Amino acid sequence: MRFSLNIDHIATLRNARGEGQPDPITAALIAEQAGVDGIVVHLREDRRHVNERDVRLLRELITTKLDLEMAATEEIIKIACDIGPELSTIVPEHRQELTTEGGINVIDDISHLKDAIKDLHGADILVSLFIEPSIDQIDAAAEIEADFIELHTGVFANAVTEEEQFDELDKIRASVKHGKKLGLGINAGHGLDYKNIKIFREVPDIDELSIGHAVISRAVFVGLKEAIQEMMRLIR
Repeated sequence: MRFSLNIDHIATLRNARGEGQPDPITAALIAEQAGVDGIVVHLREDRRHVNERDVRLLRELITTKLDLEMAATEEIIKIACDIGPELSTIVPEHRQELTTEGGINVIDDISHLKDAIKDLHGADILVSLFIEPSIDQIDAAAEIEADFIELHTGVFANAVTEEEQFDELDKIRASVKHGKKLGLGINAGHGLDYKNIKIFREVPDIDELSIGHAVISRAVFVGLKEAIQEMMRLIR
């Protein structure tokens, strides 16, 4: 199972002072040295995390996979096609949210998303759709020729009781199995941390986990390289 690091909150910390440190590009290079399989950034419309310059520098400098999380807007699609990440992950985006709050509704926006995927494929970019673990949403993603789905694990991560957690994990397992039958690559992420990650070793058909906030938070105390390697040991 691969592991990609989301470095958005390195940029959040930089932006808090409006200065240049800490540098998310340096963080990405340290992460690659520590053994991650890819770097994830979310270029939001309001640029609250990384900015366009960051993404362009990442494209030039990193040697692993660049996963650009993005809303399916004309502006961001144009930027993605120009920069050329290996993967674009289309996510829902709301200006007032602190973080992505749930999966995109493919069924309700299928025509627009189909056009977005066509544009990104035209630039030789693979496309993932960030969705809830729902069979209907997975079917819709396959119908419009997404290459990957990324299953939203936030409900699992925020479950109050063990019963709720295992119910959601069953949905994730069923979704992984169904997605694989349809030929989709399967990623997963949101809310995963050092306490809840180990159980995902029991879902081996997930291709990749995307984790950010927990690792960046841990890095405050132990350093980024150690925080990454601790997470990798738990995953693998």
